[in-house]
Amino acid sequence: MCPGSRNAPLAFALQAADAEGRLRLHMRIDERTAGFLAIGLAVSSGRPVPVVMTSGTAVANLGPAVLEANYARQPLIVLSANRPYEMLGSGANQTVEQFGLFGSQVRAAMSLGLAEAEEGYRRQNSVWRAAVCRVLAAARGTRSGNAGPVQFDIPLREPLVPDALRGESFPPGRAGGKPWTATQYATLDVPLDIDLTPDTVVISGHGAGHRPELAELPTVAEPTAPMHGPALHPLALSLLRPRQAIITGRPTLHRQVSKVLADPDVTVYALTTGPRWPDVSGNVVGTGTRAITAGAPRREWLEHCAELNAKACRVVRDELARHPKPTGLHVAAVVMDALHEGDQLLLGASNPVRDAALVSYPRPGIKVLSNRGVAGIDGTVSTAVGAALSHPGRTVALIGDLTFLHDASGLLLGPGEPRPADLTIVVANDDGGGIFETLEQGDPQYAGVFERVFGTPHGMDLAALCAAYRVPHRQVDPGELAVELAGNAHGIRVLEVATERSSLRELHATVRAGIG
Repeated sequence: MCPGSRNAPLAFALQAADAEGRLRLHMRIDERTAGFLAIGLAVSSGRPVPVVMTSGTAVANLGPAVLEANYARQPLIVLSANRPYEMLGSGANQTVEQFGLFGSQVRAAMSLGLAEAEEGYRRQNSVWRAAVCRVLAAARGTRSGNAGPVQFDIPLREPLVPDALRGESFPPGRAGGKPWTATQYATLDVPLDIDLTPDTVVISGHGAGHRPELAELPTVAEPTAPMHGPALHPLALSLLRPRQAIITGRPTLHRQVSKVLADPDVTVYALTTGPRWPDVSGNVVGTGTRAITAGAPRREWLEHCAELNAKACRVVRDELARHPKPTGLHVAAVVMDALHEGDQLLLGASNPVRDAALVSYPRPGIKVLSNRGVAGIDGTVSTAVGAALSHPGRTVALIGDLTFLHDASGLLLGPGEPRPADLTIVVANDDGGGIFETLEQGDPQYAGVFERVFGTPHGMDLAALCAAYRVPHRQVDPGELAVELAGNAHGIRVLEVATERSSLRELHATVRAGIG
């Protein structure tokens, strides 16, 4: 919840519920931070999380989090306090047309309506509880199979503080704590016949469910996705000529993957857990939620994929060992090697999630998270804090310096607020936007303009910034990072690794050349 006047009735009620142990309340002063904190809590726990704020621009600041929750299918509830609707257009202070502000980005926009003293309290209790059940059903996707954000707009009339004279107690719910309105989860079961005889690869993208029926097939898996079959390094994909590809989830990384999926000579199927399916190139010939397989992959194909995968893995590690200066890839390798069963890893957008995909694979027992809905750097520190608060073990976040600076306010936790027990934020600091070094903009012909408009150096002192938030900070090299990650954080800590980005383009080219 964020502080405000119009949401004061909600604040009193939530504080009381927190004191009674009926929920856990987190206070934040920045609505954007609060939105991504909620996403972290939701993605780690799998439960809907409401964000409560006052009216006006406070609601608009949830925009980035709502976008991420929409495309990542996370049950974020924007619980926006509002002025009485008759005040709209009257010139009243802090009054905007906020109901429906998020348009098609939410699964539903609902209003509770004004509480009226003349209406019976018991009747209002029924209406309120039924509305809450509708909001939760829409956010969870119980009837649609498509979880996502919901706006729950609550107009409130003054007085905005409790009336001690009325002396009314908390209105009762159903007996035994049952839901006021029970909703059953809808099941979406769409089998799809797929012959595995043609040379096939699986592309396991963000949000994919586990597919045991694909266990024999070489799989290019993003760090946040399950590895269905034998691992296939993404850089090895360019040396293969698959005749068929099966998408699970939504691919968000790797140009090599995009090239295969766009090849008109490759038959592409999509298996998803919800009503949407990815098809950027328009090449998908069939969709479903699970595969009914026939045939078996050729032994020669499987062996060829395994050989190329082993070569790609070896080349990546060999070139990292030979490279004279530490880069984000080196930091990612240290972090991935340091993880053990029970850990939770959060990867920042831009280079960190891509670096992790090049140096390692998803491993059983390690939960990997990343904001891949719209793949922005917004709110990543806050997401990490939320994820750590919902996880019983250790959480490690690997992010870049711009991502860290963009959401540094996520480190602001007031006295007495719930704090993560074990969160290490690893910042690979190359003083700017390293990802652009590897893209078209990083070509030497654009060197005259690159550094200012793409490199965007900042020269910030991260130690001083962390000190301002009273968060422990230490600058380490990759070797020291490995030692630090052998232990626990005992709260929140930031480990900063100074990295170099000017040679990234050359390093990536050397790796690709070594693989073939």
